Amino acid sequence: MVKHIVCFKLGDNSPEKCLEAKNVLMSMVGKVPTALDINVGIDFLHSDRSCDIILEVTLKDRNALEEYQNDAYHCEKVKPYMHSVRTASYSVDYEF
Repeated sequence: MVKHIVCFKLGDNSPEKCLEAKNVLMSMVGKVPTALDINVGIDFLHSDRSCDIILEVTLKDRNALEEYQNDAYHCEKVKPYMHSVRTASYSVDYEF
């Protein structure tokens, strides 16, 4: 199994914009077949070192991660939106 985690800092981290970003990320549920599980969290601490949104995607293996990275819905809908609202993002991918 592979866990794909992305943390985003948003240009506008108001509660409304964080919820909008969460909804866009969660819209992958049922539309991206290689994603076995998707969780999205919104930070409540808002410290200087906090990110605003975390995306956690569980996938079967590294091949599924590659398919996820190239999935049409992910690439055409989710990535462009997140790139337009983020100021930074950080990711980690690991096997468990």
